[in-house]
Amino acid sequence: MDPPEPDRWDAAAAAGVALLLAVGYVLVPRPAVQYAVWLAVFCVWMAWFVFYGVKWLYGVES
Repeated sequence: MDPPEPDRWDAAAAAGVALLLAVGYVLVPRPAVQYAVWLAVFCVWMAWFVFYGVKWLYGVES
């Protein structure tokens, strides 16, 4: 079984993470903001990981 092709949700997750990191390291480079950004990045990654896994294992189309 081949992995599913990336779709708009995968791109949205990547863009969201990039935007969060830009906020935390370019716009507001403070340790508290960076900590919050990494927590948010982790949440986005976990949501994407579960979504992609379900899509791969069960063939659910978005």
